[in-house]
Amino acid sequence: MAAAGGGSSCFVLGASGETGRVLLRELLARRAFARVTLIGRRRLSLGQAEAAVEQAVVDFERLGEHAAAFQGHDVGFCCLGTTRAKAGADGFVRVDRDYVAQAAELARAGGCKHFILQSSRGANAQSRFLYLRVKGEVENLVQAVGFDHCTILRPAVLLCRRQESRPMEWIAQQFLGAVARLFPTAYSVPVEMVARAMVACALQPGEGKVKVLENRAIHELGKAVPQQGT
Repeated sequence: MAAAGGGSSCFVLGASGETGRVLLRELLARRAFARVTLIGRRRLSLGQAEAAVEQAVVDFERLGEHAAAFQGHDVGFCCLGTTRAKAGADGFVRVDRDYVAQAAELARAGGCKHFILQSSRGANAQSRFLYLRVKGEVENLVQAVGFDHCTILRPAVLLCRRQESRPMEWIAQQFLGAVARLFPTAYSVPVEMVARAMVACALQPGEGKVKVLENRAIHELGKAVPQQGT
């Protein structure tokens, strides 16, 4: 598969989340794709960036009725996710596994060649822990769809400034931010680095159908991509 870019098209699932917002900024700043479509449950207010993207509003509970939103894209980025605390156990499974898997199927049917999924460190379909088990299950489901290329990123704790208040996570981030100065790739990763790594994977997918990037590899790839304005 040739590298994406130029006249290529992509879609982003989860553009309202922490990684998705930074990913969108990277895509637009680098002009990596001629057409960028945000697929979500509501329109986002993007200021000046609104003119540079298309937005498709969908009902994730009836996603099959929105197949048109997934047609004609070369690359799909998926940062979709919620938390058990916010959505409950059933809601978490529905969003992080079922919505993502169905979106991947629609994307493949619509011609998408490369699907890039943000998962989590420790993802394992056999895990006793719900979060890691669901992440492992969705990885397996997405791989089974049969994309020409499927890239899975497994970041550790994301270092970012969250839009929503999560006090305990804020405390953990302060601690991990300090630890990261001593062991930069061990326990955490800046969300900007994840976004840059996702863009790099799209522009140069490499060989092989499935690629899994663990936290250290995300750091390495993210650092290899020049920051905008440098």
